[in-house]
Amino acid sequence: MEQRTEEILSPYRVYSRDQWAALREDAPMTLTSEEVMRLRSMHDRLDIKEVEEIYLPLSRLLSLYVAATQRLFRAQQNFLGTEDTKMPYVIGVAGSVAVGKSTTARVLQALLARWPNVPKVDLVTTDGFLYPNAILAREDLMEKKGFPESYDLPALLRFLTEVKAGKRPARAPIYSHLIYDVVPNQWVEVDRPDILIVEGLNVLQTGRPPKDGKAVPFVSDFFDFSVYLDADEEVLKAWYIDRFLTLRGTAFRDPKSYFHRYSNLSDDEAIVTATSIWERINLVNLHENILPTRQRADLILTKGASHLVDSVALRRL
Repeated sequence: MEQRTEEILSPYRVYSRDQWAALREDAPMTLTSEEVMRLRSMHDRLDIKEVEEIYLPLSRLLSLYVAATQRLFRAQQNFLGTEDTKMPYVIGVAGSVAVGKSTTARVLQALLARWPNVPKVDLVTTDGFLYPNAILAREDLMEKKGFPESYDLPALLRFLTEVKAGKRPARAPIYSHLIYDVVPNQWVEVDRPDILIVEGLNVLQTGRPPKDGKAVPFVSDFFDFSVYLDADEEVLKAWYIDRFLTLRGTAFRDPKSYFHRYSNLSDDEAIVTATSIWERINLVNLHENILPTRQRADLILTKGASHLVDSVALRRL
């Protein structure tokens, strides 16, 4: 009885995998198996079936939402008698380290860009808006990298403001996972896309509102739709350790890698090191900053240990 009451009062409708997959209806599959393989991150298990059953229904839903937003924009123009530039539809993708945000963002970008009207779809990660390591070290924040205080929030908000205002082009800094730092004087240009996907750990976070009622913009204020990727803590920890072990034998072997010192660790040493980093940094960030924002998302994709989505929760309108 208590569980039934929670379901009635919940702002979400929860669908099993099979129920959600049925909502694809006649949405065509526009990606090949080879393209799906290229889009996924090294430790993900994404395959074409996952795209068909999870991401095609989401693509169909987003096509309806985007069309409805465009109709509302035109209605507002008619009411105000204005001819403002059409604003891009912005989608946020949030979730823990190692949960698969990058793969989800890339798959969505590929699917949305192949809608019949061929929209321009850009993807930006908030990693580029981290403060450079020199600043983080000076402020004693290297152990807090990925926490809200490690980002240049004013710069990120300016970027999103420029995108929404139709400035061309808006520029976002580039982050290198090899050197574990922002790349100086390099930018990605976002030139009036129809859809912009913004992927990052803390993109759904808010702060304490001011008592004087003054406007305080949050990153999520610029989103038209948001997705949160979820999984149990122990599953996330296992995925993080697996990824660390894989990188130890690949990217970490590059002498330019910030983590090159880990490339010669034994299996046991690597597991101990990865576990320490997870518990000291990523788990704390998850508890304090990321997980509390889950209920702010429009859609929650919950994954099981297999990396596949088990259930989907869609916010009621």
